[in-house]
Amino acid sequence: MRDLNQDKADGTPRRSFFGIAAMSALGLFGFATATAHAQAAPSDGPDWPGALKGRHKQLFDVYTINAGFPLGFVNNFITPNESATAVMIFRHQGLPYALNSMIWAKYKVGETFKIIDPETKGPAVKNPWFEPKAGVGNPQATLDRLAVRGAVMGACGVALRGQSGRLAPNAGVTAEEALKEFTANLIPGITVLPSGTWGVNRAQEAGCTYCAGGSTD
Repeated sequence: MRDLNQDKADGTPRRSFFGIAAMSALGLFGFATATAHAQAAPSDGPDWPGALKGRHKQLFDVYTINAGFPLGFVNNFITPNESATAVMIFRHQGLPYALNSMIWAKYKVGETFKIIDPETKGPAVKNPWFEPKAGVGNPQATLDRLAVRGAVMGACGVALRGQSGRLAPNAGVTAEEALKEFTANLIPGITVLPSGTWGVNRAQEAGCTYCAGGSTD
């Protein structure tokens, strides 16, 4: 007859082995799961606006066209602060600032947004604030001139999709075709942001004070 004590002696190592194996497997599963979660962690987006120069830094939240006033605000900030940095975010109804003249003409931006060209006095068929004709408007408050003076510019990706889809019928194209064309025809130097409000947050975290570029009403 087999000794019961021997069964216990024999059984204990087997149970210990399987227990250790099970714990090891669970440990590996837990490690793999944690690693998968770490790898799937959402991105915080691009490093924008990056390190800004100068002691004085201000964000201009351009959410409407406001007859060109937002660019005047930027000029009024930079002029007395020669070492300052301005950051502009074009979002919501202010997105057309970010688009080049080809888009303005093809998609009837001026007509749709009721933007009057100060040169022709009619609905704008080109971007009035990018490389305007000499003698028209304030030459220091243009997108190209402000870029030369160090302004950092971003465009809301949500508004880019929304406004391109809205204007797509004007050019007889699909919303996706319009989005591709809008994205490829931004003013030089503009960064597409995950959203305009995302950009407002990042600019303030980078040390900018806030200036609304909205209506003066």
